[in-house]
Amino acid sequence: MAATITGVGVGLGLSCSSKLTNRFSSSAGSSRCSVKMSVSVEEQKKNFTLKKSEEAFNVAKELMPGGVNSPVRAFKSVGGQPIVFDSVKGSHMWDIDGNEYIDYVGSWGPAIIGHADDQVLAALGETMKKGTSFGAPCLLENVLAEMVISAVPSIEMVRFVNSGTEACMGVLRLARAFTGRERIIKFEGCYHGHADPFLVKAGSGVATLGLPDSPGVPKGATYETLTAPFNDVSALENLFENNKGEIAAIILEPVVGNSGFIAPKPDFLNAIRRITKENGALLIFDEVMTGFRLAYGGAQEYFGVTPDLTTLGKIIGGGLPVGAYGGRRDIMEMVAPAGPMYQAGTLSGNPLAMTAGIHTLKRLKEPGTYEYLNKITVELTQGIIDAGKKAGHAICGGYISGMFGFFFTEGPVYNFEDAKKSDTTKFARFYRGMLEEGVYFAPSQFEAGFTSLAHSSDDIQHTIAAAEKVLRQI
Repeated sequence: MAATITGVGVGLGLSCSSKLTNRFSSSAGSSRCSVKMSVSVEEQKKNFTLKKSEEAFNVAKELMPGGVNSPVRAFKSVGGQPIVFDSVKGSHMWDIDGNEYIDYVGSWGPAIIGHADDQVLAALGETMKKGTSFGAPCLLENVLAEMVISAVPSIEMVRFVNSGTEACMGVLRLARAFTGRERIIKFEGCYHGHADPFLVKAGSGVATLGLPDSPGVPKGATYETLTAPFNDVSALENLFENNKGEIAAIILEPVVGNSGFIAPKPDFLNAIRRITKENGALLIFDEVMTGFRLAYGGAQEYFGVTPDLTTLGKIIGGGLPVGAYGGRRDIMEMVAPAGPMYQAGTLSGNPLAMTAGIHTLKRLKEPGTYEYLNKITVELTQGIIDAGKKAGHAICGGYISGMFGFFFTEGPVYNFEDAKKSDTTKFARFYRGMLEEGVYFAPSQFEAGFTSLAHSSDDIQHTIAAAEKVLRQI
């Protein structure tokens, strides 16, 4: 079951001292990993500076729009100086000023076994000797495809692409081609990439920046896109009643990660599955974020609800650019060259992404993987929520396996409108305070967090101690 923690508490925070310990798996071979080092919280804060990041970012702003290549990285919603990073390893990151952080972003989800895993790097090194891109079939595509098909309940055939956005673009076109219908339903606050049809009440970076859905998107591109609040079955039923025989598909994040962490209510996913079947529409799970994270078979395995089509990304590329969409064989055989629905990509199925994905999934199949992720995520999330209550803050949150989130609002949070009640100013103060304590969360109230197999008990305890301190101060 998904865990949700809500409420407001008033009390005194606990006074704790903590050590930030660089810790990596015993298999790590990097010289950086061979030295263990302890830094006190106070020393970390005393030495904290972002001078070099500021200098680099000022240059970047003259070279790239806003100084970044993805908007949330600009820290617009949390303020302060965006961080320019130098290296990552395990559960830790280092910026160009030499500051070290425990990382709960994980490159926005892919780093589930930890950053720069030695086994993955070694495999990539061997693959690179043969070339980085063929633009032609390679055997590694077969290997990863077989792993994905065997793991994900809905997938009988799969098409690899290069990003989650590309996967969602392809699956939308496929759903329309298969059904002969044009209208789709998405949920408010769910993000399915930046393709025009999806930039309607899209959450994620759009919500973070407080932008309208996006200028430059023609009305015709979103005319067939209908929206409903997440977790609202009656609103969904009304849309089908008012658009009989016109809806091609419902697409959703089965657990929302782009409005913060929002779990489905009991039976919500089952209700959607029932409604789509009754109306001849397809059900699409966007598992770019939840795939191989909530369980080896993704959210559909975790909740026991099988969609018709699924999009994947992030984890299946082991940190390299990748995406995929797949589903029932009769639907997937519509995709060119097997069928008439065209989609193509120069770097799709490239050997580097396939290699990293194969070795990441191998690690995730090892016994105890998801039990460990759940254990540390429970401890982390509960610790932060408890610290917030003790310090007198309105705070709530939840977690499933290696995915979590919290909101500065009394809660509970069931949809994007609930999430928007959060005190984003308070989150910004909390965020900046945690940076100075050596903890890196996503720089937005409206993004989920991620743990990894590389996170240790020491990492979790340091984070909770830092949160107790910062929450008392704000």
